[in-house]
Amino acid sequence: MVKVAVIVPAYNEEKAIAGVVNGINAIAPGTDIHIDVIVINDCSLDQTALITSKLKCTLLDLPVNLGIGGAVQTGFIFAFENNYDYAMQVDGDGQHPPAEIPKLIHAIIEKNLDVVIGSRFLENKGFLSTFSRRMGILFFKLLIQMLCGIRITDATSGFRIINKKALSLVSEQYPDEYPEPESIILFWKHNLKIGEVPVQMRERQGGQSSITAFKSLYYMIKVSLAIFFKYLKSK
Repeated sequence: MVKVAVIVPAYNEEKAIAGVVNGINAIAPGTDIHIDVIVINDCSLDQTALITSKLKCTLLDLPVNLGIGGAVQTGFIFAFENNYDYAMQVDGDGQHPPAEIPKLIHAIIEKNLDVVIGSRFLENKGFLSTFSRRMGILFFKLLIQMLCGIRITDATSGFRIINKKALSLVSEQYPDEYPEPESIILFWKHNLKIGEVPVQMRERQGGQSSITAFKSLYYMIKVSLAIFFKYLKSK
């Protein structure tokens, strides 16, 4: 039996969290695959914790806000210490349809990969985000390809799954503020095999994005510098 921990970081997601958890519990990825939902409540100020406590999942209720990187790493540590075969990240805002989860699970098993990322841009279907964000994602794709020689079409996607080898790594070190693009360099640095599968995403079902229009320039500069310096450390 293959055990998969689906990690759901949640901050003020009272409108979406029940649909996310119930949707994950409703999927049937295969008779030999067992899924557990692990919700990381990142010190939400709304009813996220109360709603989640009544759902079929494990709730890890953080006493202080750690941000997306810290919340996800908390889930990774839990999955590693409880001997899960794979850990998957699914956002708590409803952008990642649970019906797409089996694609990532089967890809990482059948292709013997260490990391599989769900990409909106392999088939350009579903919600593709705003124009400005698509330009940012394109920039990160080109930057990572230039530095590392690998082509990742959706570097900011938080819809991803990792195996035990990668899980051991991220339990020890994981980027904190905007971890998705930077962690690709971390995986590459440790010679992990990274792949992508096409997925369709939706607009967020509730809550607010941590990357507002005001923060977009800061995000681009910060992540670009983080990618560059992590690359330099690997040389």
